[in-house]
Amino acid sequence: MDPVIIVGAGPVGLTLALALARQQVPSVVLDEGPGKDEPRLARTVVLREDTTALVERLTGTSLDGAGLHWAGWRSMRRKQVTQEVRFDDVTDPAPLHIAQHVLTGTLRAALAGQRLVKIAVDSRLDGIEQEPSGVTAHTRGPRGTWWRGSHLVGCDGPRSTVRKLLDIRFPGRTAVERHAVAALRTELPWGDEALLHRTPPWRASGPSAGEVIGRPLRDGVWRLDWLLPPGKDLVTPELLVGRIRETLAGWSGGSTPPYELLDTGVHTVHHRLARRWRVGRVFVAGDAAHLLGAFGTQGLDEGLRDADNLAWKLALAWHHGSHEALLDSYQAERRAAVAARLRAADQALPVLRGGAGIRAYVPGAARGHDVLLTNGHLGRGPLGAPGTYDGSPLAPRHLEAEVPVDTPPGASVEDVRVTAEDGSFVRLRDRLGRGALLVLLIAPGTGVWERRHWVGAGIMPRLAAAVTALPCPAELLVAESYPGAAAHTVLLIRPDGHLVTALNGVRAADLYAAAEAAMGGPDGSREPSGAEATAGSATK
Repeated sequence: MDPVIIVGAGPVGLTLALALARQQVPSVVLDEGPGKDEPRLARTVVLREDTTALVERLTGTSLDGAGLHWAGWRSMRRKQVTQEVRFDDVTDPAPLHIAQHVLTGTLRAALAGQRLVKIAVDSRLDGIEQEPSGVTAHTRGPRGTWWRGSHLVGCDGPRSTVRKLLDIRFPGRTAVERHAVAALRTELPWGDEALLHRTPPWRASGPSAGEVIGRPLRDGVWRLDWLLPPGKDLVTPELLVGRIRETLAGWSGGSTPPYELLDTGVHTVHHRLARRWRVGRVFVAGDAAHLLGAFGTQGLDEGLRDADNLAWKLALAWHHGSHEALLDSYQAERRAAVAARLRAADQALPVLRGGAGIRAYVPGAARGHDVLLTNGHLGRGPLGAPGTYDGSPLAPRHLEAEVPVDTPPGASVEDVRVTAEDGSFVRLRDRLGRGALLVLLIAPGTGVWERRHWVGAGIMPRLAAAVTALPCPAELLVAESYPGAAAHTVLLIRPDGHLVTALNGVRAADLYAAAEAAMGGPDGSREPSGAEATAGSATK
């Protein structure tokens, strides 16, 4: 069967290629560049716990040496500290701050030895043709040629050629925020803590006072972002150096400490959401499908979640034939999750960027604004938390044995220690992304006995038989405990780590129905609609 064609060799496209390879699906990555990224320390990303774990799982490499996990976070307004957060590995893991070219380099290194992935450099897409059996892409340049694939995914950024060739509308807001950015090496009083400083005292009050964000990287490097006032005023070198010197002096007690300026830039935030994420056999993901980033939210986080969501669905369709309802669910789930974050940001914009008027009438509002901004930067609350798929078309209906646990259906599961089928102890997240559903039995006491003593006892034989009878591949795992789950609770988990349901004991019929729903319904497929089938030939 033909490989999946991935257009774009940024973090989202490379992650998708690795995720497909993990499920034995070949892909071709069309890279319009030379195959490496220019080092830019002013272009960094912040990854939350789930997306960091995804990249580490796919690359087999810890990112600890490539980026920096912050020790803490503090919010300040004028001279006052309004909020402090200390991170710990168990209850509140720290975000990972990493230069984007370092992240991309890690992904490329993992792909270098991957036989199922071909990267075609200097290959710029200029045409797409679809038919019921596959998709054809044409690239121009020194390696210009036709490429044949089973499906095509556009991970080619904000100016996506794939999106334009398919005539997909991309409505939204332009220049929601602008920031002047500098990467520099210096020593600041905060150590490895990130900092949000609103209306710093060395700036005059009013719209130009703005805010400055300091995010530490490895090796004493900091990324500083200054919120710019509305408008299109040029950010001159003189203006930027002035901001650097006054900010460092303000944070260091009056005198500017030594610093080495490494990189600069201007970061403009747009908020846009593609109308469609699927046209026939073609999909869009990452910045090609959505743009967000106001208040410290991270679009790359959502792009990596796009890749994780789409990979297992494409893999199932690639290995087992048409699963149209399952492929349709990619847009339904991911677009809804990103749209919820965009709505939250748009609702907060007039409150957080509307000047002092609201603060003058609402007691404590400024402190509440600091909490909202912190949530955006740290991946919490409506501005920053990962979305759930509670309204998913893949959610099962009317399960008599369903019981609540601390993870609601559609949300990402907790990373607990589990016993695999070979008796080894592993982390639950290590078993994700292999193309199989996970069936997790909560059985206290199993962690202290060898597997051979309990694998044939109690409800295990009945559960093993029920898992074998499921309509799709599934792996049976056992855990001592899970948050909010009673003994003998059975959790059904999707390959991307989202909970399908939790059942009270071995209920074979309910387990089968839930697995069937998670795969797209009883038949698992439908014929393409007229609009999809006749998306036909979309060429430049």
